[in-house]
Amino acid sequence: MFISTHTYPSSVHTFPLHIKAVPGAKQDQIAGLLGDRLKVRISAPPENGKANKAIQALIAKALDIKPNDITLDSGHSNPLKTFTITHPTLTSTQAALDHLTT
Repeated sequence: MFISTHTYPSSVHTFPLHIKAVPGAKQDQIAGLLGDRLKVRISAPPENGKANKAIQALIAKALDIKPNDITLDSGHSNPLKTFTITHPTLTSTQAALDHLTT
C-alpha cells in the first residue's frame, strides 16, 4: 500500500498594504495610521531601494512572516507605496493593520 507523505500548502491570502514612508528617521518604527495608510518611519535613506528594503523587513518582522512574502508594487521612488502581502492566516488589509497597530 502506498501512503503519501506529501503535504499540500494551506490556503494563502494576498492583499495590498498602503504605506506612507518617512525615510531618514532616527529609528525604524510603525507610527500608526495616517488616513488609509500605515505610516512607517525608517532610518534608511531613500536611495538605491534602501528604505524600501527596510520597510519590507520591518513589516515582515511585525507580522512574523518572511520578507519575501512582501513585495513592493508601486511607489518605488515615492513615499506613498503599495506593498502586496502574502500570508496564510491574515486574510485582509484590515487584519494586517489591526495586527500592526495594536
